[in-house]
This record gives sequence, structure tokens and C-alpha cells, in this order.
Amino acid sequence: MLKWKKLIVALDLEDKGKIYNAVRKLSPKGVKFKIGSIAFTKFGPALVKTIIGKGIDVFLDLKLYDIPNTMKEASKTYVQMGCWAFTVHIKSGPKALREVKKEITAAARKLKVRRPLVLGVTELTSEAADRKSVLSLARAAKACGLDGVIASAKEAALIKRNCKLKVITPGIRAPEGARGDQRRVATANFAFAQGADYVVVGRPIISQKDYLKAAKGILAS
Repeated sequence: MLKWKKLIVALDLEDKGKIYNAVRKLSPKGVKFKIGSIAFTKFGPALVKTIIGKGIDVFLDLKLYDIPNTMKEASKTYVQMGCWAFTVHIKSGPKALREVKKEITAAARKLKVRRPLVLGVTELTSEAADRKSVLSLARAAKACGLDGVIASAKEAALIKRNCKLKVITPGIRAPEGARGDQRRVATANFAFAQGADYVVVGRPIISQKDYLKAAKGILAS
């Protein structure tokens, strides 16, 4: 069984037609979609709201890293948009992380909507990273009440065992696939075997003509 509902497709595209085509082709499988800096900078909150309006989960990946007040005010707008999850940098510090969690919890309660997951970025998968450093950041995320972390498959089992957080894993590639700018890569099945709750895949899917075929290949790898 392919784990379609554990797949998050990164819509790192500057063409709105291609974005909506990917959503149309893949959403019937129950996948979620990640909107990062590329698409959000070009199309703004309207894109996020349109996709969410179709009943589809959106993971907003803007990696908040700022002073506590700025972070909590920004995160409140993510609740208003109806995001499924969003990212913050764990290195922004305990005060900022705790205030973000408190702010979105209150905002979701007031609006009577689902609270988005707060996911802390450990170390980017495009960089080399020490497992102890990643685990230390994951522990900090746990202490501040975050729901999960972004980490490579190589640290997933360690984090699940020590922190019991959700682990969302980027850097997913087919065995023969090009790494691109990613360094800590793994196949989808390896990531799931290590305890990853979701895998994030961008270019290996959205750079192909047949999005559905590409996604099947990734999930089967």
C-alpha cells in the first residue's frame, strides 16, 4: 500500500497553472501540499486560501525566525488562513516558540477552528548536520510545546525515540534520483521505516510531466 496520505508535495513553482494542475491531479489521493517562499512570495495568501477552500491541507513553510512579537503576530494570520501546519526556526529561541504556541492556541479557540501544527526546523537537509545537534534542537522544540520537527530520515528514529514528536522529512529521493542541492537524502520507504510521519517531496514530482506517476514512483522507492 502506497502511503499517499503521508505525502506532502512541495509546490515550489512560479506558474499558477502548474500549481493548480498539481493540486488537481494529486489531491484526490489525499496528499497534503506545502507552500514555501517561492509560491507564497509570488501569489501571496490568496493562493493558500484558494487551496484550503477546496478542503485540502496546506503546510505553510515560511520558516519564521524573528523577534517573539513578530513571530506570534505572523503565526496568528496562519490560523486565520486555515493552515494545517507551519514552520518556525527552533533557533529563534524558547521565548518566541512558546509565545507562538500560546498565540495560535488562543486564536484557534476564539475562531473555533482547528489549531495548526507548529513544526520546528532543526537543520536543513541541504546541509551536513551532526545528529547530536539535531537531537538537541528537537528536545528544545519538545520543551517549548511544538508539535513536531523538520528533520532528515537519518535522524527520524533518534527523534521519535527520545522526543516523541511528529517528524516531517524532506530530502526524499528515488534511489537513482538526482540529489540536486540536497545532502541528507533518503528514499520514502527508508524514511517511513525510521519513523517519519510525513515525507516532503518537491522537484522529483513537480519537475515531471506526469505528477501522479512521479509521486507513485517516489512512494514505491
